Amino acid sequence: MREVLYALAALLVLAGLVGIVVPILPGGMLVFAGIVVLAWADGFSRIGWAPLLLCALLTVLMGLAQWAAAALGARRVGASRWGMAGAFLGALAGLAFGFPGLILGPLLGATLFEYLRKRDLPHAARVGGGTMVGFLLGTAVQYALAVAMLGVALAAWAWG
Repeated sequence: MREVLYALAALLVLAGLVGIVVPILPGGMLVFAGIVVLAWADGFSRIGWAPLLLCALLTVLMGLAQWAAAALGARRVGASRWGMAGAFLGALAGLAFGFPGLILGPLLGATLFEYLRKRDLPHAARVGGGTMVGFLLGTAVQYALAVAMLGVALAAWAWG
């Protein structure tokens, strides 16, 4: 049974790492769930409550980081609610085109919606670029926090 839980933990962590980029999957929550399953597999003897609470805090920070980075990137270049809605819808539409769609979808969606609102192509392009920079920075921060979570869990496992 323990091996099944170890495999489930690994699958959840891997799905979470993919979910950091894919907006439909809750990346941070899946990584955290994988760590909880890993702790459970060993009866919480190696990974106790303190490391789990720290990982939970990092999970919350992961969620905040993505939204804050995207919003700040878009707002910094003057995005309207239309541009932000376009970025979200572009990300959803981009799912159909794999990884390139995930990168280009928010950029194109924000640019298109901002252009439809204001009919100013240079402004719309700046909004699209700002949205893209925010998305990429948010993703980088989320990956750093996920690595920190895994580091906490693995350190607790090694010294537990």
